[in-house]
Amino acid sequence: MRNVLLIARRELASYLRTMSGYVIIAVMLFIDGLLFNAFAVPGTAKKSSEVLADFFTMTSGITMVGAVFLSMRLIAEERQTGTISLLYSSPLHDVEIVLGKFFAALGFLFVFFASTLYMPALVAAYGKISLGHVFAGYLGLTLVGAASLAIGAFGSSLTKSQVVAAVLSGVMCLALTTCWLLTKVTDRPLTEIVTQLAWWSHFDAFRTGLVHVKHVTYFGLVTFLALFAATRVLEARRWR
Repeated sequence: MRNVLLIARRELASYLRTMSGYVIIAVMLFIDGLLFNAFAVPGTAKKSSEVLADFFTMTSGITMVGAVFLSMRLIAEERQTGTISLLYSSPLHDVEIVLGKFFAALGFLFVFFASTLYMPALVAAYGKISLGHVFAGYLGLTLVGAASLAIGAFGSSLTKSQVVAAVLSGVMCLALTTCWLLTKVTDRPLTEIVTQLAWWSHFDAFRTGLVHVKHVTYFGLVTFLALFAATRVLEARRWR
């Protein structure tokens, strides 16, 4: 765990030293603010809980896209610059490298979440919201962000091009997000399987203020499998 924390601190410091991370978060906040304003303008007929649910829906999509761009450099940049050889020669396990980089990106993503707190605060200023609803929504965003970053880490481990890594990760996230569309052309029991694979089937509860163990388990399993795959790719490349 000590090595994981050291790598995470090093990676987080690299995010804070460069402008790329701040630019990504600034763009995410700008788009999120525009969309939020479209749903929370004065005189809206929606209830506060509905506006808050819409906010979490919009922010989940922005979180997924932002996580893909944040994670595209995690391993691909090391291979592109040649510093991956230093990591391989160091007394670090591959799982420690992957987890350290993952937690650093997740920590930086928390900066974005903290920056969006003013939006629920504005909803509370003009209406009434539940703290439980806010907690459930941000828990859902954290799970979506973690799963997206894990998939991004896997995509980043497959190539040394950050652009290609972003494309691969984006395709995988998009597939999990929109696979519910297949339910219109599939029959049972395949319909139920596809429905359970879709992110929206599991995030919908969080956006409305509900927390279910099965939904938390789903995102946790996606995160685990993606990080496990990224670790195995690093192990395979180490022995080439």
